[in-house]
Amino acid sequence: MSPKETRLIETKFVLASLSLALGFAAMNPLCAQSLAAAAVSETRPETRPETRPEAGTASSPPASGEVFPLSQVKRGMKATAWTVFSGSKPEPMEVEILGILRGARGPGQDMILVQLHGAKPEFTGVVEGMSGSPVYIGDKLMGSLSYRIGQFSKDPIAGITPIEQMMEVRDLPMGGTNEKVQTAALGSGPGPISSTGLPVDGMNLQAIETPLIMSGFRPEAIQLWQKQMAGTSLETVAAGGMGGGSSDPDTKPSAEARATLMPGSAISEQLVRGDVEIAATCTITYIDPKQLLACGHPVLQSGPLSTPMTTAEVVTTLASPLNAFKIINTGATVGAFTEDRESGIRGVLGAEAHMIPMHITVDGSGDGTGGGPGTHRKLNVEILDLPALTSQAVLVVLYNALLQTNESTADTSYHVTGSIDLANYPAVPLDVWGLSGDQMPAPMEAALLAGNRFNQLYLNGTRQGALRQINLHVETVPRHLQVELVSARLTSDSFVHAGDTIVVEATVRSWQQPPRNVRIPVQLPARLPVGNVRVLISDATTLDRTMDQPKGSNRPLDLETVLAQQSRQHSADRIYVSLLSPEAQAGVAGQVLTGLPLSMANALEPVRTTQEISLNGESAELAADAPAGGVLSGFQILNVYVQPGGGL
Repeated sequence: MSPKETRLIETKFVLASLSLALGFAAMNPLCAQSLAAAAVSETRPETRPETRPEAGTASSPPASGEVFPLSQVKRGMKATAWTVFSGSKPEPMEVEILGILRGARGPGQDMILVQLHGAKPEFTGVVEGMSGSPVYIGDKLMGSLSYRIGQFSKDPIAGITPIEQMMEVRDLPMGGTNEKVQTAALGSGPGPISSTGLPVDGMNLQAIETPLIMSGFRPEAIQLWQKQMAGTSLETVAAGGMGGGSSDPDTKPSAEARATLMPGSAISEQLVRGDVEIAATCTITYIDPKQLLACGHPVLQSGPLSTPMTTAEVVTTLASPLNAFKIINTGATVGAFTEDRESGIRGVLGAEAHMIPMHITVDGSGDGTGGGPGTHRKLNVEILDLPALTSQAVLVVLYNALLQTNESTADTSYHVTGSIDLANYPAVPLDVWGLSGDQMPAPMEAALLAGNRFNQLYLNGTRQGALRQINLHVETVPRHLQVELVSARLTSDSFVHAGDTIVVEATVRSWQQPPRNVRIPVQLPARLPVGNVRVLISDATTLDRTMDQPKGSNRPLDLETVLAQQSRQHSADRIYVSLLSPEAQAGVAGQVLTGLPLSMANALEPVRTTQEISLNGESAELAADAPAGGVLSGFQILNVYVQPGGGL
């Protein structure tokens, strides 16, 4: 066949293809446009995207350990980045150097601006979880992909943290790799980093997000976490799951799993591990026999910390113009992260993280009276020990545990009891209720009240011992538990003698139930002076407030005072009868001193504004109590007159 005949056949083929495309135009113009473009591309093979050469031909990142200095980076240079798109094996991407942004990450903290090339990065764009991906010029490490510009970007433009600045994190002092890493500080430090970024030419230059996995959590619990983390890098939650090794809180670092790590591998940081998990994932930039560097930017911005470090498997990479991310399964423990700094996070291979054990038992009470069948479920987790995040993690884990029961309904109430174990102190009791029918859902109310009690201890600035563990028991009651104190009266004469027994009759009304009367015998103290005495019939909140009068000082309470206050708080499901005698009362270091002589009250008055001391002209003394049949609210005050001739 002659060349002229060959060209004629090719022309007829193209015309036939175009005719077919035009035929489809009546049905779908977009389809016609696409087919016509495909027909033309057959005659221009040089324009096909798949003919672009992929970056590098090596099967794994270079292992030379040499560094490419920032001073030698020039516009137009070609480099290779490595990251995991699927599975656990890093893949190469072509990188084009666009320039250096001086001081873009802060004073003296430069950034290398690059564009990614290759079929996968051009399809997915810059992806959550890609931060930390190592970038090489030749076989020398230049830095890590760490930043992106804006959203909906058509070109995969990224920022690189220079490796020289990341090495400053590597060179921070550290202890032995086989020792447990302890939390560096007990005071509340800075919170997780903001994800707002810095404006650059009308766009946002911000750290590539670390996809946060919340495995085993209900949507309501995830929404609570996002509300607590609003404005931080830990706000966005991605899809993912737990690996086989991470679900066991007692898992030791695995030498076999460590051997699989290399630059470009995915690595996870566990904030919560056990029966449920919260973990953030990025990419390893640098690794040596003792430690590794990852992310290229802070995750928690905590400085020193102690969190478990695990391997990670990338199930797949989800492409999205708004929020592209890697879907992750965490894996085996390989060590502990010990530093979270501006230029990256450091992990020590083989180290064991210091975590706070939290044990929750949830019991369903069946018919709500303790009889009848119920459920029994246990939840065991470990939570990071970091003031900026521990409280939020405890709150969300407890809230999730309250939600995860088939007995939960709109009418279900919750009773949370247990203890918080602090080093050098007796275990601190905890007793709170979450009531159905209140202004917020019962699980949320119970979790918030328990979380507030926990914060008073954990975030106290005078605490010196470690938090050992949290043990909680949850009873679910499938009914409303609100009880209202309607009225109260004396069934005996209001003229009494010291030492007499009087009977208080309280009328209470449970939710949507008829009123009922509760009789409470009260033994009057033999030391009561002659005169009027007020009798307070009340709920626990009113009694606690009466015994804990406002202080003259606004200084935060020390831990000893908080412990004393929490240990004497009264149970909310009882009716209390207290005597309010006309004697001075003082509150000192969380303790209540009643019946003070006038001379002692006068001595305390001058120091009341500078010390943690409260003074009141009336002493409150608990005389009797009785079951309320639910959580009581309300109070009544009665009067009796103590006549001469009784008592001592």
